[in-house]
Amino acid sequence: MAADTQPEVIIYVVSDSAGDTGELVVRAAVAQFHPIHAEIRRAPFINDEASLEKYVLQAMEDDAILLYTLVLPSLRERMLALASEYDLTAIDLLGSLITSLEEKTERKARQEPGLNHVLDENYFRKVDAVEFAVKYDDMRDTTGILQADIVLVGVSRTSKTPLSMYLAHRQFKVANVPLIPEVGPPPELFQIPKEKVVGLTIDVRYLNGIRKERLKALGLPDSASYAKTERIEFELQYAASIMERIGCLVIDVSHKAVEETASLIMEHIESV
Repeated sequence: MAADTQPEVIIYVVSDSAGDTGELVVRAAVAQFHPIHAEIRRAPFINDEASLEKYVLQAMEDDAILLYTLVLPSLRERMLALASEYDLTAIDLLGSLITSLEEKTERKARQEPGLNHVLDENYFRKVDAVEFAVKYDDMRDTTGILQADIVLVGVSRTSKTPLSMYLAHRQFKVANVPLIPEVGPPPELFQIPKEKVVGLTIDVRYLNGIRKERLKALGLPDSASYAKTERIEFELQYAASIMERIGCLVIDVSHKAVEETASLIMEHIESV
């Protein structure tokens, strides 16, 4: 999408916590309608009715969809009332499940926002993995290859960085390595088990479109060598030769959402 393209749909994710859960659900749903342009706007840490009403009014002005993850019954009830008053589509992601769990277990919910972000061992593992992904992004330091749980390889714009971050939030330490013919692969790639390496490939025409849009977003002409079909074919052939040398799993990311590719990678890693 060009930078000035208007969104086809705007979705507000309203939460009394960070809003991570709601955003993940929205992205998973939007992926089913690729290539629509959806803009996700978070409204996190909402803990009073005044703040809630402010975002509902904004959503009304934007003709947006509301998805909310509100733990406190009073805020859920107020959201329902506001959505009805302003004739907005509002989806309660947690309310029905909380009610069902209360009925099934015959226990009352704790009604404490943010309990899925408690500072436990899993939380700190996730933080470590995110920091690792940032440090070892785009071959800034090749020593990370030897320490990683997963190493992603591929040409530019094959979703290596977003995949690294997504997998980091699943507590995997990920390094990613761009395969550039003029640079050559780091030797560390051939010193680790091939099962840890995942190659990312992509359709030539699809990558051509992605790179042209990237150049436009940077204010550069889309006629640059970076986006030319011949250059892309050359890079992909080179990358394929490196992946064949490694003997790693190769995934075609054309038209795949990050979540879908990440799921395939996690299935592979957990099966070896």
